[in-house]
Amino acid sequence: MSGGVILFSAQDYWYHNRAHSDVQLARALSSDRPVLLVNSLGMRMPRRGVTTQPWRRILRKVRSTLRAVRRPEPEHPRLFVLTPVSVPVFGRPRLARLNAWSVRVQVRAAARLAGIGTPDLLVTLPTAWDVARRLPHRSIVINRSDRYSSLPEADNTAIERLEQQMLAGCDGAVWASGELLEEERALLPRHVEPVLIGHGVDLDHFAPDPDRPEPRDLAGVPRPRIGFFGGIDDYVVDLDLIGRLAREVPEASVLLIGAATCPMDDLVALPNVHWLGMRSYADIPAYGAAFDVAIMPWLQNEWIRFCNPIKTKEYLALGLPVVTMRYPEAAMHEHVIAVADSADKFVALVRDALAGSPVSTPEARRESVARDSWAARSDVLREIFAAAGSGRGVR
Repeated sequence: MSGGVILFSAQDYWYHNRAHSDVQLARALSSDRPVLLVNSLGMRMPRRGVTTQPWRRILRKVRSTLRAVRRPEPEHPRLFVLTPVSVPVFGRPRLARLNAWSVRVQVRAAARLAGIGTPDLLVTLPTAWDVARRLPHRSIVINRSDRYSSLPEADNTAIERLEQQMLAGCDGAVWASGELLEEERALLPRHVEPVLIGHGVDLDHFAPDPDRPEPRDLAGVPRPRIGFFGGIDDYVVDLDLIGRLAREVPEASVLLIGAATCPMDDLVALPNVHWLGMRSYADIPAYGAAFDVAIMPWLQNEWIRFCNPIKTKEYLALGLPVVTMRYPEAAMHEHVIAVADSADKFVALVRDALAGSPVSTPEARRESVARDSWAARSDVLREIFAAAGSGRGVR
């Protein structure tokens, strides 16, 4: 058995967008070693009146669990995916310990099946920490892609405690957001050097292709098109801003591609809003290429403050004009995207882009992300694993 990597993901491979950084990193790392991607263990028990669409969430997790261990991508034969049987009881210590033990048994069995010996561990999800830290390992590196204690509906106190334990107990740490890195730097052990890894982008997948046919279901969506692709969650996306944009720019279609976890009735009632729902990752570039302007209508909250949306680089790789509400990481792209500090400015910048006055050229946008492949990000992780590996095993 080779060492390999076990990656504890914050997403579920089977029903979340497979463009997520965890999946992309798992694919890239699997080019030279076996990788076991452990689907999200969750961060809260879905509850009626608190959780959006609780029964839908429970059902999709049950379906995911029934898949057990799979090798889902023939083009990535070293990539394995596990959905362990798990119950999100992280605020109840005794049950949490029992759950962690059960998941650990399942992960070790799946790792043997994948041909993984003593692995490097990459932990994104805080609730996986109690599972991961007691597994035999060569190194344990945390991936701070978001501040999960800021997630609505989560047990914020319990998640924050787990985040602090991760930071204090890791052998290495990477961040997607410089803002979050600076917030958490002081919590690291002295021997751990924080690394701002950022996000990558699938450059081949999002390369402009003049021969790419437009999706048939866009035939009834008039131009110009103001577009968004990605998850539509009411703690991330400003639905009121989208509605305002649609009303104030009635000559344009507002095209939304993505699953929604919140009611969309008010938005889709507007005559120029077209919500097509979720589309496969394989088809997203074709939809994005049909946008005249790409938008990121973020809410201004703590979740957004510490995030770094992959979507930014995907839009740029397509060469699209981009208008976003401000978030700290947008500063590094401000030479190629338009950044708004208010709803008024956001609408005005969209109008400017539609009128042919974007802040950059398609060539400049693509060049700005030309060196940001996921393969390059995985090389950074390999270096961190090599440096962090200590042979201490269970600690």
